[in-house]
Amino acid sequence: MEISSNCKPTKILTCYFNSVTSKCLFLAAIALFIRSLFIPPFSAFGVRNDVVFIHNRSLSHAANDSPTRNDKFLEVPQIIWGLNNQKIAFARSCLTARMLNRILLMPRLSATLFYKEVDLLEPISFDKVFQFDRFNSICNGFVQLGKYSDVTNRSDVFELPKGSGRRWTKERDLEQLEEHKKDPIDKHEVIRIVGKHPFVWQDHWPVKDYAKVFECLVLVDEIMAEADKVVSRIREVGAEESRKLEPAKASLNPHTLSFVAVHMRVEKDWMIHCKNLERKSNINQICSSKEEIMERVGNIVGLKTPTLVYLAVADKLLEDSSILSGWRDGLIPLEKKKLGVDVVYKKYPYLIQSAIDYEVCFRADVFVGNTFSTFSSLVVLGRTQKMLSLGFKSSCGEEDVRWPSYAYNLLGESNGPKRWFINMSDSSLRAVSYGTNEISC
Repeated sequence: MEISSNCKPTKILTCYFNSVTSKCLFLAAIALFIRSLFIPPFSAFGVRNDVVFIHNRSLSHAANDSPTRNDKFLEVPQIIWGLNNQKIAFARSCLTARMLNRILLMPRLSATLFYKEVDLLEPISFDKVFQFDRFNSICNGFVQLGKYSDVTNRSDVFELPKGSGRRWTKERDLEQLEEHKKDPIDKHEVIRIVGKHPFVWQDHWPVKDYAKVFECLVLVDEIMAEADKVVSRIREVGAEESRKLEPAKASLNPHTLSFVAVHMRVEKDWMIHCKNLERKSNINQICSSKEEIMERVGNIVGLKTPTLVYLAVADKLLEDSSILSGWRDGLIPLEKKKLGVDVVYKKYPYLIQSAIDYEVCFRADVFVGNTFSTFSSLVVLGRTQKMLSLGFKSSCGEEDVRWPSYAYNLLGESNGPKRWFINMSDSSLRAVSYGTNEISC
């Protein structure tokens, strides 16, 4: 830039600012100076320390008040047991990572049900069951998943052993987590929790925080497609059976036909478990016989007939082959073999079979389950969320409510099952994780 020859040496600065270009450069310099005061400096390696800001949507006392970093991770042990125990363990891992201000490294799930013989566990990657990118998209601003390829230093790992035993109280567990949020431990890129399975970790979060994580779990397209086939088949076979009972319904559209899903827990492993649980807890409202389930489902108030009844049961563990007989007139019981979808289930390991059944039960017009079953409890939790999103405050006392759920192990109105609605304001997930006979209705 040239300076006017009319400017004297002592007035060069004044002449400089008289030009339009000079004024622009001066304003730009001021802007750069102000910007430098508010933008974080670059690290010693020439890379800016980026953070992803997470808005605290939870009222949990253990929630974060600071931004979640994208360069710190939490690793957890392989997640085991049944599908819904694994979902709870996964959610608890996510909330632990959130508390530690870290991203959870995508954990391994277990495709098989073996949990005592660790060598027999068949691991399966999280993204073979649930959509990884969809999870991060829906849960953005709450919790996030990372991949092991995101870790830059595989040796920078701090191992955190989970305490155990009666002396390891909820308070001590919380103190341990709080300590690991501070330096020098927090400086490690990865904190690896070793020992206890995440399902049995101490619980520090309310039901609504777990529910938020569950909302982000979307099954992969392949599993969703299989669930679509099963639901379509239920309606098709149901329409055929309805026409036999009432020929006047020859023009019945299968897609408009409603159905009841019953999580019929009468398998041999469940009967052993529930009887032991009744004895230990001194509660006699846990086990239900096949006859009791059939009677109570048949007595659901307002249930119109003919009605399809899909029986979600673990076929391999079922010793009673007569579950289709003895139902009240007008109820059309259906199970995998009668529907011809058992070949669909046999293609997959236990975990995927359970995921398909969960989706079918979740979509049912009416669901009936057992309050001491984690599977049933999480189905009702999902259905409760669905109802709340439509503006219902509770299904209790509502005569014509969409997607009602019932507990057949608890006696309700007119000798039917008791209406079931999850209390979303509970301070922990214990009632859902381990069962209860105190339900919202």
